[in-house]
Amino acid sequence: MRAIVVYESMFGNTHQIADAIAAGLADAAEVTVVNVNLVTSEDAESADLVLVGGPTHVHGMSRASTRAEAEKWTHDPDKNLSLESGAPGRGIREWLDDDATVPKNFATFATRVDWPIVVSGNAAAQMDRELNHRGSHRLVGAENFIVTKDSELGDGELDRAKAWGTEVGKALSATSSQVAG
Repeated sequence: MRAIVVYESMFGNTHQIADAIAAGLADAAEVTVVNVNLVTSEDAESADLVLVGGPTHVHGMSRASTRAEAEKWTHDPDKNLSLESGAPGRGIREWLDDDATVPKNFATFATRVDWPIVVSGNAAAQMDRELNHRGSHRLVGAENFIVTKDSELGDGELDRAKAWGTEVGKALSATSSQVAG
């Protein structure tokens, strides 16, 4: 089995989550983690599973304007933030809009501030709806990982992401067993 984790990350948190998910998934599939700015249609089409993740900005997937705002935050010495290599670039929203790829199976994840979803929004749910609408098979429900108000991952979130990756791997294995049987 082959899986690809496509992520968008501004300050590195979503990238860390993507890597942790990949570590958890590694027993079930050969996993590649790739920034959305570097992913190709062939990468996504050839995978048995595409995991898609990004930060939640203004209640959903990032936009060029919200990525530009995040970039401005790096100039504020009180915030102590630096951009991830390749950020801001394009986001998951643009990749989904521009790419007609329909993965065989998918799962989505996002990072978001530790507020109620009604306040923070949920980029993972938006990504999930888009891929489901295209006819891709949702392997597991969307998942969110918490970032503090200081733009740091919440306690235990990397462990939780790895565990979620393991659960995704089990679901992928069960799906491949059903197809083979």
